Amino acid sequence: MFKLLVLAFSLLPALALAQMTTKDVEYKDGDTILEGFVAYNTPAAGTKIPGVLVFPDWMGVSDHYKEIAEKLANMGYVAFVADVYGRGVRPKNADEAAKEAGKYKGDRKLFKERVTAALKQLKTHVFVDPKKIAAIGYCFGGTGVIELARSGADIAGVVSVHGGLDSPNPEEGKAIKAKILAIHGADDPFVPQKDVNAFIEEIKTGKVDWQLLILGNNVHGFTNPAAGSDKSKGVAYDVKADKRSWNAMKDFLDEIFKSQ
Repeated sequence: MFKLLVLAFSLLPALALAQMTTKDVEYKDGDTILEGFVAYNTPAAGTKIPGVLVFPDWMGVSDHYKEIAEKLANMGYVAFVADVYGRGVRPKNADEAAKEAGKYKGDRKLFKERVTAALKQLKTHVFVDPKKIAAIGYCFGGTGVIELARSGADIAGVVSVHGGLDSPNPEEGKAIKAKILAIHGADDPFVPQKDVNAFIEEIKTGKVDWQLLILGNNVHGFTNPAAGSDKSKGVAYDVKADKRSWNAMKDFLDEIFKSQ
């Protein structure tokens, strides 16, 4: 019994180190106060680990994306859920979300500024290796990570999951340094084939290292259970597509970070 107690107490420091830290984080874009969320497991003393930005859909920072951050933390990353809208700006329904998201889709310069502010914040984290950063975005956030890449951000890669793939300024593809993985539902009515084609032409012109994974029989929002299951509405969750996209993202992150 005594030996068991000694063993239990000897494991306490290790258990404490393994405990995940999660917290809200205030940061700024100019005078605008933003509130994101960070999750990480403390690495070994003196070591730095990769950082992963998470850009939510048009509903903004929510428990769903905080859970994604925690999953990424358990994979060995510092995960930071970015806030594009601003502290306290949390849409309550699709109409409010469309209005907020429209401000940034209609002003890509502002959109780039907001996603860049999140990148700057993550780079300052004490445990993050600033040379090993990636960004993942969903729906509206998927558009955001493409804009981050177009800004010329010096990051390892971006993953756009059922994100907007329009190409409002095709010449910006030449500024892209990051590797790109875009995961798209083949039947997504909100991202028509003309947008997909424009996206491909833009990144080909920029000589980008890119991948496009098209998931058959899927519409928009296939990773979010809150989307329901009625594909006739154009937005629906699909457990198989969710798993496939997550695994593709994991493999992509493994590849880009190990190659550095």
